[in-house]
Amino acid sequence: MVQALKRHWPEYLMEAAELGAFMIAACAFAVALEHPSSPLREILSVYPRRALMGLAMGSTAIAIIYSPWGKRSGAHFNPAVTWTFYRLGKIEGWDALFYVLAQFAGGVLGVIAAILVLGPLVSHPSINYVATVPGPYGLGVAFAAELLMALVMMSMILRVTNHARLARYTGIFAGILVATFITFENPLSGMSINPARTFGSAWSGRLWGDLWLYFIAPTLGMALAAELYRCRARATVLCAKLHHENSERCIFRCGYANRATIAA
Repeated sequence: MVQALKRHWPEYLMEAAELGAFMIAACAFAVALEHPSSPLREILSVYPRRALMGLAMGSTAIAIIYSPWGKRSGAHFNPAVTWTFYRLGKIEGWDALFYVLAQFAGGVLGVIAAILVLGPLVSHPSINYVATVPGPYGLGVAFAAELLMALVMMSMILRVTNHARLARYTGIFAGILVATFITFENPLSGMSINPARTFGSAWSGRLWGDLWLYFIAPTLGMALAAELYRCRARATVLCAKLHHENSERCIFRCGYANRATIAA
């Protein structure tokens, strides 16, 4: 444990900062699009506002993944992603634990930072700390939606990161999925697929009621994606980074030196 902290603490802090930045952006864009005092809320209907939110958060995800910190830490900023790569044998146990702790801390601190900057705008009912809560169709639909989105996201990550020509574009694919999910799925579950993202909002808003759903469904969906991927003939998982075409150090059980074996 001590050795992991000494050697890899920069990556842990980067993971916290990445989700923190994502949460700050989510709060800021939500205020700009959804608060009653916003001009955009006056001139745009619900669907265009949701599409703009999706575009904004998808772009934020892309920016984080391709940032220097994202390239170095692997840009998980999601405990379900980290846990899945741990189960696939690509992350040491202590690194996985500290990644997850950092992600939860980043989610909480990101919302707190947004509150410090934006004040009561973040707590307004129209924003509600950008909390992810089940929609009007109930818990079952929200659970299924979160599981399916997590399954699609992790399936994409595993397929694309281990493809010779597509690996460098993983962040773009991830951003497109985030934008699509927010645009079309948001009314069903609030679109989380990230336990730490939901926890960050729940911490400030004291919204604990359905937290279990956002812990279990994304983790289960990504675990299922990993099992389905491993069932494929010649399936290869080279590394836990979402972007490896860079000169930053890699702390994972990395097989990228053998990238010539990636499917073309």
